[in-house]
Amino acid sequence: MKKKISGILLVLLLCSIAGNAQFVLNGVITHQAQPVPHATVRPEQYPATRADSNGRFQLAHLPPGTIMLEITATGYKKKDTMVRLQSDTLLVIQLEQASPEMQEVVISGTLKAVSRQDSPVPVEVYTSRYFKANPTPSLFDALQNINGVRPQLNCNICNTGDIHINGLEGPYTMILIDGMPVVSGLSTVYGLSGIPQSLIERVEIVKGPASTLYGSEAVGGLVNIITHKPGNTPAIAADVFATSWREVNADLATSFRAGCHARGMAGINYFNYSAPADHNHDGFTDVTLQNRFSGFTKWEISRPSQRVLTMAARYVQENRWGGEMNWNQHFRGGDSIYGESIYTKRWELFGLYELPLPEKLLLWFSANGHDQNSAYGTTLFNARQNIGFLQLTWNKATRTHDLTAGAALRITDYDDNTPGTAQPHNGQIRNQPERTWLPGLFVQDELTLNENNKLLAGLRYDHHSVHGHVLTPRLNYKWNSPDKNNTLRFSIGNGYRVAQVFTEDHAALTGAREVVFAEALKPETSWNGNINFVKKIFIAGGFIGIDATAFYTFFTNKIIADYESDPDEIRYQNLGGYAVSRGASLNLDVSLTRGLKLLTGATYMDVYSKEGGIKKRQLFTEKFTGVWNIGYRFAKHEWSIDYTGNLYSPMRLPLLSATDPRSGMAPWWSIQNIQVTKKIGRQLEVYGGIKNLLNFTPDKGNPFLIARAHDPFDKKLDYNGDGKIDTDASGNLPVTSENPYGLSFDPSYVYAPNQGIRGFLGMRWSIARFSNNR
Repeated sequence: MKKKISGILLVLLLCSIAGNAQFVLNGVITHQAQPVPHATVRPEQYPATRADSNGRFQLAHLPPGTIMLEITATGYKKKDTMVRLQSDTLLVIQLEQASPEMQEVVISGTLKAVSRQDSPVPVEVYTSRYFKANPTPSLFDALQNINGVRPQLNCNICNTGDIHINGLEGPYTMILIDGMPVVSGLSTVYGLSGIPQSLIERVEIVKGPASTLYGSEAVGGLVNIITHKPGNTPAIAADVFATSWREVNADLATSFRAGCHARGMAGINYFNYSAPADHNHDGFTDVTLQNRFSGFTKWEISRPSQRVLTMAARYVQENRWGGEMNWNQHFRGGDSIYGESIYTKRWELFGLYELPLPEKLLLWFSANGHDQNSAYGTTLFNARQNIGFLQLTWNKATRTHDLTAGAALRITDYDDNTPGTAQPHNGQIRNQPERTWLPGLFVQDELTLNENNKLLAGLRYDHHSVHGHVLTPRLNYKWNSPDKNNTLRFSIGNGYRVAQVFTEDHAALTGAREVVFAEALKPETSWNGNINFVKKIFIAGGFIGIDATAFYTFFTNKIIADYESDPDEIRYQNLGGYAVSRGASLNLDVSLTRGLKLLTGATYMDVYSKEGGIKKRQLFTEKFTGVWNIGYRFAKHEWSIDYTGNLYSPMRLPLLSATDPRSGMAPWWSIQNIQVTKKIGRQLEVYGGIKNLLNFTPDKGNPFLIARAHDPFDKKLDYNGDGKIDTDASGNLPVTSENPYGLSFDPSYVYAPNQGIRGFLGMRWSIARFSNNR
């Protein structure tokens, strides 16, 4: 009996030891018998680790049984390996090199797909995963956490906005979709809000002039939105979220095959906010009410010799309004209750076709139409714009040269009901739509001096049908260390822009100010130089990336809206002197294999104009901005948490008079958000959190934001009853008991969103592509 008991106890002891056994897994990662340095090894349900410079890694304290390893490395295909552990194990893992299209590539800097590492032009890349850390209903809001890029609101009432890059105003930023200039001119004001975040595969940002490749408008930089490919889209996907402000955003997408040679995707976005709110008690809506629908489709066609043919189309329809809380459509365009109402309809078609010729010839094409029917109080603005674009590019690469040449043509057909399209004829004013032709030729050569040095030179010639000949050169140099961990880039380039005031500056339409053109506006030109340094540091259990840039941009003929010479006017004219945007930025990327990811950046800017010896700081431009995106993933429990935010230093704001009680400088301000995400199985993800944690709104510290909100039509300033605002001998509004600050109605004093703290809750659901779609 004692022997039986002893035997049972021995078996139990051995089982206990075996059950509590922990093993060590040593491994080496190779490609063609050569070590792959710094690969990431991610064991299922355990913290990840990173291989050293010799491709070696170690995972300790692993229990017996089978474990799945996911191995990833830049430039190589991802590999999943199943390992059975019964003792300490030595494992050799061989990776396959990824094809160029599978590596991190960019197209914005050189008009062709190249490795981001090899690009002589510095390009910042942000993937869809980055934007999911702070879900938003449109691209305009999504860019708020990118260093040096700021969505700027331009009106307290209808919440129009544009994108600033390094302190330069929105019209200097070119917005591309899949490399096509489809968001420009009239759509720079309202077209941005119609681009749903769900379409975005990645966003590429080039800071500094890019007119050598893209022509007019790419003066301050460009934002290129790369949309999802049909082959990378789930069979069915949905992303829906709502906020405590009763906003609802819904994205639906699907991918499919059509026959043996076509693959497509389609998606729709719907956004609705229809609950007027007035938390600052000025009688006006804090946030514009919107009802927006957007549809998108993209197709890839298989052709012989793997030649490219892609086509995409998008349609946007939006109805938005802001104004007094008791406004409705019945008061549109009237002078009893103030409101700003905008109906927008927009279509886009764009694509890429590779010609069936021995040489590499690509035809880029796009067309878009934008129709806007709007009322700003009693000011009616109806406009229509159609743009057609064709570009043919030829690329030829040799051992040391990579030559790209091309020809482009852009036709813009524009009409509105403002003086901008009115011409005198036989003593009368007749409407005359604008049609501008912009043909261009460009060439660039990327010269490989040796393995670690590259030089890129380019030149573009455009002929504007109104302003004539324009030349825009560029020069870029790149050096990298032999181990590719240090990269230095020098860039210099020229940019130009032809201004369209009524389509680009919302302030020209809203409020009671009169628009004055002091002269015929000439094209703006700029020269930019920048130095960029990128360093990669591999540490035990993680990676650190440093990206630092110093920039300087010099403008001539700059057009600056003058709000200050006359409180009743906005005066437009070319600057007689010059303007400068200069500064430095730093981005820090920290990735730890235990689940921590940190992306943070800061930019210092000095943006000013100088005329007649007087230096003036630019309105609505901060000197310092900081952003951060901090995420932590609890891999074992499929939880993640993201903390995002931005910080802005004071900026100069427009005041209406010397007695205006509002602050001439905005305070330091910050918008911060937190989100928690839970993954449920392979198909479902639930997320929620709080936006604007600090509950910051620009009314704090100011007696009011909208000047004379109680008298939006300035009826009480007509003391003589002649239908005009009465001013004193100096042309200023008199200070009276009814108007103690000498102001007129004006909503242009705005620098930050009026939307305070709010909660949000959402869900993402997807089904992977069916096997016959692969």
